[in-house]
Amino acid sequence: MGWEKRERGGSYYTRSKWVNGRVAREYVGGGMVGQLAARWDELERHRKEEEAARWREERERLERSAGFLHALAAVAEVLTRAHLLAEGCHRHKGEWRRLREST
Repeated sequence: MGWEKRERGGSYYTRSKWVNGRVAREYVGGGMVGQLAARWDELERHRKEEEAARWREERERLERSAGFLHALAAVAEVLTRAHLLAEGCHRHKGEWRRLREST
């Protein structure tokens, strides 16, 4: 996006867009129309950057929370295994089973 200077003189504002997998330039206009479009695009870019920053912060916050939850799950797993072993159970092909009584 930006201003172009043409051979006839004068500046024109254009935008770049993806169309069918290629970049195409879109003529917007010169003068006041071009200035308004340029300002609008600038505001829109800033809005998108701020929104992306908010999403990054939210993702980081959730990742920190997830780290705590993973640690909590690991502790719960250790406690569960300890309890089952203390009750006389063992693992057989991924399942917890009670040990057989010896006769």
